[in-house]
Amino acid sequence: MENTQNKAENIDQFIAEFPEDVQAILQKVRSTIKSIIPNAEECINYGIPTFKLKENVVHFSGYKNHIGFYPGSGVIAKFAKEIAAFKNAKGSVQFPLNQEIPYELIQRMTEYRLEEMALKSALKKKK
Repeated sequence: MENTQNKAENIDQFIAEFPEDVQAILQKVRSTIKSIIPNAEECINYGIPTFKLKENVVHFSGYKNHIGFYPGSGVIAKFAKEIAAFKNAKGSVQFPLNQEIPYELIQRMTEYRLEEMALKSALKKKK
């Protein structure tokens, strides 16, 4: 099972490409994010599910062995200690499918991303 880049036109189609157990996880990741940003546009960007508010807020995806979550480099830096046990990079973290998915952490990371975006917007308005 590979991520379904370039096939899906929307998040429902993207999720439908995965086995049922992974679909349930992806739907829960989606609803966790949506509970924080219910007015965000849901789309496929960079070939993966994306939530947008004028600009990309967060992305997520499914893979053979993990769920990828992409909140951006500022969020990853802020949560570095909490995600240290997971494979991560400058703007992403991987949550293994053979472990409990930390939905509450995804929620807090999404909330922080919104705060980061609000601060960036406020700074632009001051200029």
